[in-house]
Amino acid sequence: MALTALWHGGAVVMVHDRFREQWELPGGLVEPGESPRRAAVRELAEESGQVPDGPLRFVGHAGFLLGPERRAEYGALFTGCASWRRAAGGDDEITAVRWWDLTASLPGRVSAIDVYLARLTRREAPR
Repeated sequence: MALTALWHGGAVVMVHDRFREQWELPGGLVEPGESPRRAAVRELAEESGQVPDGPLRFVGHAGFLLGPERRAEYGALFTGCASWRRAAGGDDEITAVRWWDLTASLPGRVSAIDVYLARLTRREAPR
C-alpha cells in the first residue's frame, strides 16, 4: 500500500472513501511491477485529481489495522507539495475531495491514523 500527504499551503488533500465512509489520505495498493512511489502518484491522481509539483518524498512505513476485520496492512508514506489546487477528481471509490488544515471540522468520520500521518508529514513536506 502507498499513501500520500499532499500539501498546498497549510492544507492537506483528503478524500472521502465511499466504502469505509471516512475521510483519509489518498492511497491504495501497489500493482504488480509498480514501485510504491509510482503507486502513490497514481493513487493520488486517481482519487483526488491532484499532481505534486515534483517527486514525492518518502517519509517512512506505517502499519495499521484496516476494515471491520482489522487486517494488518503496511503502507509506504510519501509527502509532497502542490503549488495550485486542481479541480477535484475522484473515482468509483471516492465521493468527495477536500483540502484540510487539520483543525477545521470535516463532515463525517475522519481516519485517526491518516490524521496522525498527515501531522507527521507537515514538517517533512518539500518546500
